[in-house]
Amino acid sequence: MSDPLPPILLHLPTPHADAVARALEPLGQVTRVTTLGACLEAVSGGSRWRAVVTGGSEDALDDELVARVAALVPDGVLVLFGGTPGGEPPGMEAVVAAEAAGAAALLPFPPDPHALAAFLAPYLAEGNDVPVPAEAGASDAAVVGTSPALVEAYRTLARVAPTSATVLVLGESGTGKELVARALHARSRRAAGPFVPVNCAALPDGLLEAELFGYERGAFTGAVGRSDGRFGRAHGGTLFLDEIGELGLPLQAKLLRALDSGEIERLGGGGTTRVDVRVVTATNRDLEARVQEGAFREDLLYRLAVVTVGLPPLRERPGDILPLAIHFAGHFARRYGRPVRALSRAAVEHLEHQPWPGNVRELRNAMDRGVLLSRGGVVRSVDLLGSEDARRFSPPGDGLDPAYPATMALREVEERHIRRVLRHTRGHMGDAAAILGVHRNTVTAKVREYEIDARNPGVMG
Repeated sequence: MSDPLPPILLHLPTPHADAVARALEPLGQVTRVTTLGACLEAVSGGSRWRAVVTGGSEDALDDELVARVAALVPDGVLVLFGGTPGGEPPGMEAVVAAEAAGAAALLPFPPDPHALAAFLAPYLAEGNDVPVPAEAGASDAAVVGTSPALVEAYRTLARVAPTSATVLVLGESGTGKELVARALHARSRRAAGPFVPVNCAALPDGLLEAELFGYERGAFTGAVGRSDGRFGRAHGGTLFLDEIGELGLPLQAKLLRALDSGEIERLGGGGTTRVDVRVVTATNRDLEARVQEGAFREDLLYRLAVVTVGLPPLRERPGDILPLAIHFAGHFARRYGRPVRALSRAAVEHLEHQPWPGNVRELRNAMDRGVLLSRGGVVRSVDLLGSEDARRFSPPGDGLDPAYPATMALREVEERHIRRVLRHTRGHMGDAAAILGVHRNTVTAKVREYEIDARNPGVMG
């Protein structure tokens, strides 16, 4: 049996308090106080409150008082009424102070009881909170979860991390393959060296070859200086090659030579350079099937897959959703300076009932949005509806209907449309660029920015 929910604390001048109390009674027990001093004493006395509604004194509610009240409300939703009985709305300073202090709203006085009840209802239907510990999300590079498949991956990582063996990380897009690569590097004897990531799907092979192996001045048009390439930059550390299955056969041969010999040859160079690099690769493709198709070298696959680590999709590890959500809530609260201390029970249930086709990355984006929109220190289900809105406006077919809610940010609209166009062109970047009316390099840059798999653009998170 769950603990009883705490009451609502109400401090408003009579007779407004009478009407508001009647409107709020269907939402739960209401405790009334008659003075601001009594209100401050109640919220500082250690009692828990589902909501605190206060304001509307003879004097305008200034920013100092807003901050004072907000600082004394460790639990529940804070709703403030500002302005004056004469009808003047709250000043800009008070509005900014209320937002900064985590108040759910600063409303003009006098109150509209039924509008207030309608505003509070979604917040008060959220259930008891699930705490976010102060240390949650301290490291954005942490691999979070306790599912059996993930624990097995941990064991493998622990055994191979101190070695220089090449490791192939397998998993769907968004499962956290780069996090695993970073964890390998952090636990290796190369931890003091550089970790250099490369998305092999983001550049055509001609440019990727120069990016990986470097070039001499004058090697090609635009090569105005010498470049050590990613291999050179990763000397003494780890080179992470994401989406390794997208490499063309000629570049695969050059990569195999570098792995076998420990030497690279810059474009336009006349000799080789020895490099000390551990290579970790990742893909969401079936490389054995690619070998059978003649699109991937079998000898390179054997060389890359000395050790293989598989990451399960989020739908196969539902027990990890809450730990991940708490981790991301703590991380983004720290990043944005938001006073997030809990997730509501309704928010947790919302998260646990989503299919998460975008895996951990989609959940991370949802918590990013939830922390930004949260008020009163709690991420609630209403704060997470951005991802739900995107699905609600999409048909069950490809999940990429061009309709979108008016509340969607321009960045999300752009990502959504690029994904739809790439699905239409079956991942062909040139055709996508023609449809979008931009240069192919612009599409490539956007695909890299939004971490889109061009061959499987999927549904945006």
